[in-house]
Amino acid sequence: MNILMVLTSHDTLGSTAEKTGFWLEEFAAPYYSFKEAGATLTLVSPLGGQPPLDPKSDDPAFETEATRRFKADPAAMNELANTRRLDSVSAAAFDAVFYPGGHGPLWDLAEDPASIKLIEDMLAAGKPVAAVCHAPGVLRHPKTAAGVPVVQGKKVTGFTNTEEEAVGLTKVVPFLVEDMLKENGALYAKAADWQPYVVTDGLLISGQNPASSEPAAKALLQLLA
Repeated sequence: MNILMVLTSHDTLGSTAEKTGFWLEEFAAPYYSFKEAGATLTLVSPLGGQPPLDPKSDDPAFETEATRRFKADPAAMNELANTRRLDSVSAAAFDAVFYPGGHGPLWDLAEDPASIKLIEDMLAAGKPVAAVCHAPGVLRHPKTAAGVPVVQGKKVTGFTNTEEEAVGLTKVVPFLVEDMLKENGALYAKAADWQPYVVTDGLLISGQNPASSEPAAKALLQLLA
């Protein structure tokens, strides 16, 4: 079972002076779920090397069992520090792909040609694509062989407009995940803000927010089983 995890390389929060990147819980919880299931993991990012961590996700207030475990795991930290370049891998080598969120992916992965092609190739080959929180933003441009958005007519979720409003970044992000999915014809669904919520529709698995990270990883493993 070969699973590809795709992380952002983008570290600037729009025109603010703040930093962003990937959200630690959204990487750490799935990482250990996959490892414990016996999966072989490959980590990639657009630029390769160390992906930027959203500093807020390292705040003690957002610590979880998985983030604490990761920060005490030198082997895992070393693996993350040495991601391969996204454009160096192909869908043929993997059984599934998982995108952790954080705001970073809205700027790079959502627009990255290698990411768009990877998603299109995975789905065309009958392989699952999972994304959590802001990472469903990567589904913005991929299309089916028929030329329609891959989310059209599919039940999906992702970070809600009200969650984005709560963190005060509605006017900072390049687009709102919820709005984009709806505009692309998705059957957008959500739970109450900050509650774990995961949707599986065919080969697409999506999680609403950080609390949905581990359930989304488990849903992906279930699909692979």
